Amino acid sequence: MTAPEPVRMRVVARIYTDFPEKFGVPRQGGVVSSLPGRVVFEPEFRNADALRGLSGFSHLWLLWLFSENPEKPWSPTVRPPKLGGNRRVGVFASRSPFRPNPLGLTSVRLEKIEWHTPKGPVLYVRGADMTDGTPILDIKPYVPYTDAHPEALSGYAVPPERRRLSVSCPEELLARLPAEKRQTLLSVLEGDPRPGYREDDGARVYGMAYAGFAVRFCVDGESLTVISVEKLDGGGL
Repeated sequence: MTAPEPVRMRVVARIYTDFPEKFGVPRQGGVVSSLPGRVVFEPEFRNADALRGLSGFSHLWLLWLFSENPEKPWSPTVRPPKLGGNRRVGVFASRSPFRPNPLGLTSVRLEKIEWHTPKGPVLYVRGADMTDGTPILDIKPYVPYTDAHPEALSGYAVPPERRRLSVSCPEELLARLPAEKRQTLLSVLEGDPRPGYREDDGARVYGMAYAGFAVRFCVDGESLTVISVEKLDGGGL
């Protein structure tokens, strides 16, 4: 038996977000629905005809590559954060980034299309859960009558009782961010950006990069306190 030919896939676009690193990115798309992203097509695909009719859809599916993952063999079982990192499930019963093929799938809201830019048509989306520069392999319209299943079961991934942290951020620190970035940062922090399973003593200081700023914070019980907000070299989205 001859070996199967490798599947060839091309990067059609990249999404640019306010997260240069994985830490801080919401664990699922839409968890922070206000998070912005810009989808910029690769030169070969900067053809407005390829987007004809897309503006009539409110949401899109993005198929993307887990490009930030270190190279490591896939495992048939993984430990989802939702189970506290203590129980294993099959990799195909999870959304783990460590898969036989490192592919991600996210539904985002299409805010607008800017048709005429120096880089061709650009899609502005909300609710992305990707790092800055993530390769996009395909884009498809979200079709409610077939893609939405209100009766669907969630298995072990039951919706949390939406535990939100109480966030304390001094006004002088929050004011360092552009006005349009402040509420989104607070929403990200309220959702607890720490790893899904950890052992904290309340004294650990975490740091995340967001919108061109380094944000440092600590968590004590259900309360998160922002310690510092410092400008990074370069900028955000």
